[in-house]
Amino acid sequence: MKIGFTMFATEHSMPPHELAIEAEARGFESLFFPEHSHIPTSRKSPWPGGAELPKFYYEGYDPFIAMTAAAVVTKTIKVGTGVCLVVQRDPIHTAKEIATIDRISNGRVLFGIGGGWNAEEMANHGTAFDTRFKLMRERVEAMKEIWAQPKPKYSGEFVKFDEMIQWPKPVQKPNPPIIVGGGFPHGARRAAAYADGWAPLDGRGGDVLAMLPPFREMVKKAGRAESDVPVTLFGGAMNADAVKRARDAGVDRVVFASQPQARDKVLPLLDKGAAVMRAI
Repeated sequence: MKIGFTMFATEHSMPPHELAIEAEARGFESLFFPEHSHIPTSRKSPWPGGAELPKFYYEGYDPFIAMTAAAVVTKTIKVGTGVCLVVQRDPIHTAKEIATIDRISNGRVLFGIGGGWNAEEMANHGTAFDTRFKLMRERVEAMKEIWAQPKPKYSGEFVKFDEMIQWPKPVQKPNPPIIVGGGFPHGARRAAAYADGWAPLDGRGGDVLAMLPPFREMVKKAGRAESDVPVTLFGGAMNADAVKRARDAGVDRVVFASQPQARDKVLPLLDKGAAVMRAI
């Protein structure tokens, strides 16, 4: 069982490089950083987590810069996006950024992705809400081509580019693991179709562990092995019994979450998470 940690890094929180050092020292396998480029003040789109959107959604650091800061001061902990809103990012630039961090970290990138829920936010980036998931798939497919091919090209409905050259290529071959966030059945179906992992959010949309058998059937119907699409449970309870249940159900990774807090508040959470790791 792998244990990760995630937190919105902000100017008020423990800095990402310090968080990475402390998480690695305690044996955490991975560290994830969320993403929102901004939050439009119209606030028409409801937040899936409740009525009041926390302010750290618009205060969060850019995840790729946070990942780089974390990578350069560590040696073993994996650094990831949890999740990157690829529907709001140019795929050519994003492919270069991910490959660069994978090089800097010597192959420690986990590329968590999602389509997002904030229609106004993505509209500011020129992205239509109704077709965002088709756009997400095309951008992922295009990035895979860029990472794997010496002269990639791609032609889809939304993403098109002629033959080109881009380096660096990632250390991880053919690409860093792509982990699709989202619930069951839609997020699960996308993960089974074209990703290297599925990352549901614990406590949102029902009992995730009960969804694992039908998810495995999806993977099988997609012609893939269960090991091709491991499950990362985000926001899992920092509790040994809960983690054991997830492990026994076949979850590959549990990611503990923290509010963006200062060092004196985060270190005890890391210690608690480390105690859970020892217990299991």
